[in-house]
Amino acid sequence: QVRVEESGGGLVQPGGPLRLSCTTSGLLFSLYDMVWYRQAPGKQRELVARINIDGGKIDYTESVKGRFTITRNGAQKAVYLQMAALKPENTAVYYCNAHLNVAVEHWGQGTQVTVSS
Repeated sequence: QVRVEESGGGLVQPGGPLRLSCTTSGLLFSLYDMVWYRQAPGKQRELVARINIDGGKIDYTESVKGRFTITRNGAQKAVYLQMAALKPENTAVYYCNAHLNVAVEHWGQGTQVTVSS
């Protein structure tokens, strides 16, 4: 059974950092691109950051470049999103996605990130 599970969300003050983790099991982690998405209230889900199977290709949505860092650890079968200088507009549910191809992908349940003073 494939499991994708996010953790690390919570309430953080503007300007603060937060690190999200996504652990996986039941899949061949090394074959999957790993992606962080987010969905803010009333908005569509958007891609935040993506890392390919060997970490050689990383992409970020423009608004988080220079503030967010995605990394992966094959031994732990996990992907991380280090977020810095958080802004209220970063408030959203953050989802982890394991992407093999257009027909095979697995989603986590999401973790809430709230940026507020």
